[in-house]
Amino acid sequence: MRALPEITDPVFVKKELKGLDKYFLSKIRDERDLPFIYLMLKITFTLVPSAILLYLPLLTGNLWWSWAAVHFILCIVIFLGPYTLMLHNTSHRPFFKKEHNMWNKYIPWFLGVFMGQSPDLYFYHHMGMHHNEGNMPKDKSTTMPFQRDSFLGFLHYYFRFMLIGIIELAQYFFSSKKNALAIKAARTEYLYMIILALLCFFLNLGATMAVFVIPLIVVRLGMMSGNWGQHAFIDATNPGNDFTSSITCINSGYNKKCFNDGYHIGHHLVPNMHWTDMPVEFQQNIQKYADNKSLIFDGLDFHMVWVFLMFKRYKTLAKYIVNINGNTFASEEEVIEIMKQRTKRFSKDRLLHFAQ
Repeated sequence: MRALPEITDPVFVKKELKGLDKYFLSKIRDERDLPFIYLMLKITFTLVPSAILLYLPLLTGNLWWSWAAVHFILCIVIFLGPYTLMLHNTSHRPFFKKEHNMWNKYIPWFLGVFMGQSPDLYFYHHMGMHHNEGNMPKDKSTTMPFQRDSFLGFLHYYFRFMLIGIIELAQYFFSSKKNALAIKAARTEYLYMIILALLCFFLNLGATMAVFVIPLIVVRLGMMSGNWGQHAFIDATNPGNDFTSSITCINSGYNKKCFNDGYHIGHHLVPNMHWTDMPVEFQQNIQKYADNKSLIFDGLDFHMVWVFLMFKRYKTLAKYIVNINGNTFASEEEVIEIMKQRTKRFSKDRLLHFAQ
């Protein structure tokens, strides 16, 4: 275990704005979100032309395959994480001002299709369901029914989402009397899949796989393993407690690249909290984290937590745990036992109990 370190994750620092910064600030709602503008521009002027090039007959043979590899690196390695968290943040907080509202569709509807996202489906799933239910049994992406240190359990979770996730989401909206959302979500997903199938069969199979299908498979794997890592540890006696139904990851390179996504406890406590405020909130409420024996990981991100869980590497995970005030956990053995208890699957009876 570790003592609480100095927090190095990004926070907002006011600076004098010049040139393009001043121009873009006149279009967006929050100065702190200026990094999203430049991320949008990078994706627009690199990934999108790269995708178009893969469809053109200019590249053939080994040259096409080489460029497809470059495109994969651009999409998956460089842009996928930052884009997904830009999408996440702009789903919670509208990006552009009301007078420029049409541009709020640019991230989910245009860039999203190049980043493995069905237009607006992320918004329907994340905002319409996940934050309403908070990983409790009515949340169709809940981790509660699964043994959360089991790779077979995760495979069940992932393939269920891939195969019937949209059906379950629509069922949730219908059962919640949100019929319009159910229809929009299903229509968006199925139309997108139909378009991809048409592109495969009638335009260019290889380019469609490289540009659209592979990113879709990868991003959904990333989102589900990330959600699993975020909600792998749940207090069986009080699964609705945000301090013990999620984790927080601090001081990771992932936070710097992906807009402080590691602060998941704080995000569930205040879903529309700005990403630059999350390290501040964490430090201001550190005693609440200690009182609840929250699991804080220093130097890890959710996906590494997921990897270590899949191998049941509890001792390794314990080495990254922050022991707030030096007495939140009495020993490494105690924190390992807490982690093991919080990864146990909930029985059907317990799920029904908490669903009421």
